[in-house]
Amino acid sequence: MRGSASRPTTAERRARAAVAALFLTNGALFANLIPRFPQIKADLELGNAAYGLAVAAFPAGAVAAGLLAGPVVRRLGSARTAVAGTLVTAAGVLAAALAPSVGLFVAAFVVGGAADAITDVGQNTHGLRVQRRYGRSIINTFHALWSIGAVLGGGMAAAAIALGVGRGVHLAVATGGFSLLALLALRWCLPGADERDPPSAADAPTAQEVEAATVTVTGTTDPAGPPAVTRPRRPRRGLPTRTSLVVAALVLVASSGTLVEDAGSTWAAVYLSTSLGAPAAVAATGFVALVGAQTVGRLLGDVLVDRFGERAVARTGGLVAAAGMGLALAVPTVPGTVAGFAAAGLGVATLVPAAMHQADKLPGLRPGTGLALVSWLMRLSFLLSPPLVGLVADAAGLRVGLLVVPLAGLTVLALSGVLEPRRRR
Repeated sequence: MRGSASRPTTAERRARAAVAALFLTNGALFANLIPRFPQIKADLELGNAAYGLAVAAFPAGAVAAGLLAGPVVRRLGSARTAVAGTLVTAAGVLAAALAPSVGLFVAAFVVGGAADAITDVGQNTHGLRVQRRYGRSIINTFHALWSIGAVLGGGMAAAAIALGVGRGVHLAVATGGFSLLALLALRWCLPGADERDPPSAADAPTAQEVEAATVTVTGTTDPAGPPAVTRPRRPRRGLPTRTSLVVAALVLVASSGTLVEDAGSTWAAVYLSTSLGAPAAVAATGFVALVGAQTVGRLLGDVLVDRFGERAVARTGGLVAAAGMGLALAVPTVPGTVAGFAAAGLGVATLVPAAMHQADKLPGLRPGTGLALVSWLMRLSFLLSPPLVGLVADAAGLRVGLLVVPLAGLTVLALSGVLEPRRRR
């Protein structure tokens, strides 16, 4: 890996721009469909519970295909995997928009979700490859560009609705344009095989950090001390109890972030249009506000984490999400609800990167195992959240179902002790 003082080559700068385009495209594709959900729900004559189950087909496809991503990347390479997955995701989104029946909508979402999961692994793998060439952290910028893409996609959909552009024409133009962008980006990606660098010793957690994380989860300490960073060469079957508890807490922290994202993408437009009577174009701004605030939080996240530590930033964010969305639900108005979704997006902006970072540093696991495990389990929140909120909404109203957002903020407040505190210089 090049030292941080060296300047990237022209090829490396182009590769960074290519990965940025792939992240932007990935965020924009699905976001173009989200503001159309109320219209799709009405056209297919779905109740809240049935709608939640139908939308859950996307994460169901992602969960089913998640374990295939590694072999596909090894076979095709990370760049080709990301682009191929983008093309299939775009086709799934377009098919879902035009589906004349619930069955075809679900089938399109399963295919699109499966391709999206593979795309995610491919673009992150290539982004980390470019980061190794740069010799410094740039991966958070890529994730911020995903959020920018989601804002762009949601804005495009809101504008299309306001202008009266048909759903089919709008989605055909959007999926076709972003597919072309992904194909163009492939030309600038790094050539050759995906090399893997050994983990840095500087990233290993201290014994005090591991013990503090375990105390946060269990409330007790182990007199035998935390597991050593260097483990026996022979792989273990299963996880040590201490590590399992920390992994579980990290999954809950990361899932709190994804649950809030899903509430915005699946339910914001529906809640604003049906419960609060907002016009379709205005209802689309709930999701846009959430992702826009999340983008700001991710762009500022590295500076805040360096200054205050992941733990303090997460706790503050959990409080902002719980208070902002809680107030919006307590006093329901259209402007207040849009602001509440924005507060929720800002609050959870750093949760997933922080949980992934900490998972990748867990002792006793082979490199990448902790990160992959947390990522896999985190996807279950996307699968379970839509039908769960839908069932509650049918029984007690969507306003009650959206209490899941402030509850997610409170969960972060309770479990953020597993994240890294501020490091002393």
